[in-house]
Amino acid sequence: QVQLVESGGGLVQPGGSLRLSCAASGSIFSINDMGWYRQTPGKQRDLVAAITSAGSTNYRDSVKGRFTISRDNARNTVFLQMNSLKPEDTAVYYCNAQIKHRSNPYVSIEYWGQGTQVTVSS
Repeated sequence: QVQLVESGGGLVQPGGSLRLSCAASGSIFSINDMGWYRQTPGKQRDLVAAITSAGSTNYRDSVKGRFTISRDNARNTVFLQMNSLKPEDTAVYYCNAQIKHRSNPYVSIEYWGQGTQVTVSS
């Protein structure tokens, strides 16, 4: 079994910062792409930022220059540093990872975290 456990969400004022973390645990052979998505009620889940195992990144336009995604491959952890937060960043943030199990290292399986609420409000 593999689990993704997120932490770091909360309430912050506009202009503030938060750092999200997501740690993968279990019978992991390797992790390919990791990313963060967000979702608000009644809307689809959208990609916020993604990072490959080699460290290449991409971001949705609305967060470029404000958010930074990074990962610690030794700890199977991905981070999202969010600065200059805006009310429109309010959402549930989900961690995503493409993981190969030790029992079958030839197939990547997509996993999701449980979600963490980020609220930007004065």
